Order: sequence, then structure tokens, then C-alpha cells
Amino acid sequence: MILEQFRLDGKVAIVTGAGRGLGKAMALALAEAGADVVVTARTATQIMETAEEIQKLGRRTLAIPTDVTSSQQVNSMVEQTISTLGHIDILINNAGGGLGLNKPVLELTDEEWHLGINTNLTGTFFCTRAVGKYLVEQQSGSVINISSGWGFRGGRNYIIYCSSKGGVIQFTRALAMEWARENIRVNCIAPGLFPTRPPRNEQEERRRLNAEKFTPLKRLGVPKELGPLAVFLASDASAYITGEVIVIDGGALAGGYAPMVD
Repeated sequence: MILEQFRLDGKVAIVTGAGRGLGKAMALALAEAGADVVVTARTATQIMETAEEIQKLGRRTLAIPTDVTSSQQVNSMVEQTISTLGHIDILINNAGGGLGLNKPVLELTDEEWHLGINTNLTGTFFCTRAVGKYLVEQQSGSVINISSGWGFRGGRNYIIYCSSKGGVIQFTRALAMEWARENIRVNCIAPGLFPTRPPRNEQEERRRLNAEKFTPLKRLGVPKELGPLAVFLASDASAYITGEVIVIDGGALAGGYAPMVD
């Protein structure tokens, strides 16, 4: 009985940024729990690979190349989902980026600022707005936004990323209040450091070792560890949870994780 509450049979989910890393891990977890999953990202080859793995799990899937900073592309992706799969129940707003743009605020251009904010925050808004009209119409659904530990704390030269991910947290809380009466739950996952590739250089490797040192569990996250949390928030097992931000970081924020030093 308890485990049945975690099942997603008959549900349709959209996962943005699902071509690799955390997005792919969450998309596969939803499929394993029974959901049909639409995967989107800008890189078509990557989402095709994710879609093939979902099909092997026996689920229906669509791979739709989408730039979440374009409301037209987002609207088209959602309409394709409805026309092919009939409905939408779950949205995971995972597409994002920009942490690598570590520049002092006085050196940032207008274009860099807008790209970072649009990718992490405006894209979340575009996708939620496009899916939301269907969720409101059916009076049910779960929206899961992906923020970051950097949404809670400052970082030298990370002003775009910290600002946009902090915005995602407040977007989550405000929308949860707005849609509670519509029986739509809106929650947020804030991952810590979950490397999805080898370090590019010695500096990046040193930062990861430093992060392990100051993380209470003494290791970094593995992408597949986000899957069960995403399934929980998408399923009836979390039916009384909305407006919450769940941090999954090995205890780093709780333990006062030390700032990274360049």
C-alpha cells in the first residue's frame, strides 16, 4: 500500500534539460515509476539518447529540442505533448546553467546577465506558464523546480547564478500559494554539488576535493540520487507537501559549508 503511493502509472511528465546529468537521471526515475516522459533540451542528440532509454523501460516518450528561453519554442513543445500524449501531470523545470560564468559584477555585460537570468529563471516561468493552463483545467498536477544550494548563499563572482537560483526558490513559494486552491503542488529541489563530468582542470579538481572536505557526508552527490526525490515530489506520496524547498547536498548547508576559495 505504501509503495503504491509512489507509482506514476498513467501520468505524463515533462523534464527540461533532460539530455544529461541531473535531468536525465530524474527523467529515467519517473519512467521507472511508471510515467510517460517528454524530454527536452537544446541538444537533440542527447535527448534522443535519453528517450531511447525511456523506451527500453516500456514507457511512451517524446524528445523535443527546446530552448527554454524562447516562449514560442516552449509553447510549441507543450502543444506537441498534449496533441500526442493527451495530458500533462508533472513538470520538472531542470534546464539551467551559468555557474561557469564566474566574472565580477562590474565586468558582466547586459547580454551575459540576461542570458543567465533567462536560462535559469525566465525559462522556468515560460515552461510553468505553458503547462499551467492544462494543470489548472484538470485541477491537479505537480511542478518541481530545480534551484541550487547557491540559491541560499553568496559566492564570489557567481552573482548571476545565485540571483537566478534564489529567484527560482521564491518563484516556487509564490506559485505554490497561488495554485494551492487549484490542487496543484509546486515544490523545489536544491541540489548541492553533483558532478556530471570529470574536472576540466586542476582548479576545478581542487574545488571538488574542498567540497568533499566540508560536506558532512564526505562525498559529492551522484545524479541518480535525485531520482527518488523527484519521484516522491511527483507522486501521491507527497500529496500534502507544497511550497517547500528540499535541499539534497550531503548536509553541506546544514553544516555551514565553507566558502570556496579561488
